[in-house]
Amino acid sequence: MPTPPRILVLGSLPADLAAQLAGARLTPAADPVAAMDCLLAEPFDGVLTDAATAREVLAAQRRDAIVLAHMDKGAAVLDAQSVITWVNPAMQRLCHGVALGRTMMEALGATTLVSEVADPLSAARGGTPVNFRLYRPASADRPYLDVTIQPVVNSSGAVDQQIAIVRNITPEVEQQRKLDALHQAGRELADLDPDQLAEMNVPTRVELLKQNLRRYIRDLLHYDIIEVRLLDRRTGELRALLEDGMTSTAARRELFARETSNGVTGYVAATGQSYLCMDTAGDPLYLEGATGARSSMTVPLKYHDEVVGTLNVESPRLAGFGPDDLQFTELFSKEIATALHTLDLLTAQQSCTAAQSVDLINREISIPVDDILASSAVLLGQFEETHPAVADQLRRILAGARLVKESLRKVERDLQGEQPGRRSTPLAGRRILVLDAEERTRKSAHLMIAQLGAEVETVASAAESIALLKVIPFDAVLMETKPADLGGFDTYCRLKAARPGVRIAMTTGFGYDSAHSIVKARADGMEYVLFKPFRQDQLLKAILDPAASPVTPPPALQGVAATSKIA
Repeated sequence: MPTPPRILVLGSLPADLAAQLAGARLTPAADPVAAMDCLLAEPFDGVLTDAATAREVLAAQRRDAIVLAHMDKGAAVLDAQSVITWVNPAMQRLCHGVALGRTMMEALGATTLVSEVADPLSAARGGTPVNFRLYRPASADRPYLDVTIQPVVNSSGAVDQQIAIVRNITPEVEQQRKLDALHQAGRELADLDPDQLAEMNVPTRVELLKQNLRRYIRDLLHYDIIEVRLLDRRTGELRALLEDGMTSTAARRELFARETSNGVTGYVAATGQSYLCMDTAGDPLYLEGATGARSSMTVPLKYHDEVVGTLNVESPRLAGFGPDDLQFTELFSKEIATALHTLDLLTAQQSCTAAQSVDLINREISIPVDDILASSAVLLGQFEETHPAVADQLRRILAGARLVKESLRKVERDLQGEQPGRRSTPLAGRRILVLDAEERTRKSAHLMIAQLGAEVETVASAAESIALLKVIPFDAVLMETKPADLGGFDTYCRLKAARPGVRIAMTTGFGYDSAHSIVKARADGMEYVLFKPFRQDQLLKAILDPAASPVTPPPALQGVAATSKIA
């Protein structure tokens, strides 16, 4: 007697048809997914369904096929041994040659694997979902791929196939590398230690920045036609710092930070907003820069949200710059502005030989004059009550030494064109005392703090700092944690006693504070520790923090990043 046929029934059967199949073994399936599971699990002689269900199944299959065909990600089905059995068009485009019948690694031509597990393909065959990255050196346009594999487990718990999704992440990887390179370039733009910077005159500083800017703008941003201008905040003029590829007329053109009649550069400097000129022929703001330029991009150079200059690049192509170019250029413009500030180039174009000479003299005499001031203050403390005549003479020496330093500062201000009473720097009018045994640190303090507008005196010993604080009304004292002649906390206490209300911050080079001077001073109310070498934002915060003092910071300080208070 023949075996009755096994038929899988999807959907409902008409009564007359069901009667005709009375001798067959019918297995109902509630939906297409259940029907597929049955077909994979058991042998059937046929499948029976109604027209409506067939149309639904075929429509779903067609919809799925369209989705898979138009996915921008590669999709593949692998068997239990990770051999490709099906791919969508995007996956086929990623593969080298025919994909079917090859392992995924062979088809993709991948040699380097980055994964959290040692062998992700084995892990997937064992039932664990995996994600990893591939590098394909033979693929010039799509070398970096991100792969996710999801195992498909059958009813018995074994993996009989795997679903792989492959995504091209080359643009993301290259963008991150470019960002990292830009940040590294920014750090290197003004990577000079204080002694090296102190030895450089203004033209040397300008030339250093020009060389670095040319190199990084060409190597990282790939721009050949460039112009950088610095904003003179007193006059509003945009003075040329460097230009490559611009016409001589454009390079010599006088421009001001104004929204009209000063080209795109003047508009950007006045508004603080970047500007993409897609077609120079039809742009009312554009003034000819490079011969044959068809498009340009101009971004402001901002330091703490204040425009200090502009960066302009041009291209011989229409719409030569897009959103990605603008993003990277704006990021690098911040690094340029920081380098300009660090190297004190904002007024470098105005400087002359006389100003350089005064600056050199100031650097050479600052430490010796500090020694005279400190020694005189120590002797004054010893003879003030017992030898009045000697004490008067010492006071005259103190006054004379300070007059020498103030006279040099006045000459320097006059040569730089500063207006009387105009506060151009955040520490203008402040007196700062620095206690540190290392001459290098004292020189560095002179260079940085003086650039911020403060009067600076430095001493090498605790005794000198205490004596000097008694005769000069300093606003703040920066003292090293372990003075050689007196304990750190004892020095801190004596300084407070010598000048009640003076702000004191300890400085450290990350050495071990065996006497716990910082902890003790913190318990007494000291709020800040500065780490050497000093950073400007830390220094300004420690001296001018409004939370610790009623002093209101000048406008130039707004937006300066806060230094960390001791926990």
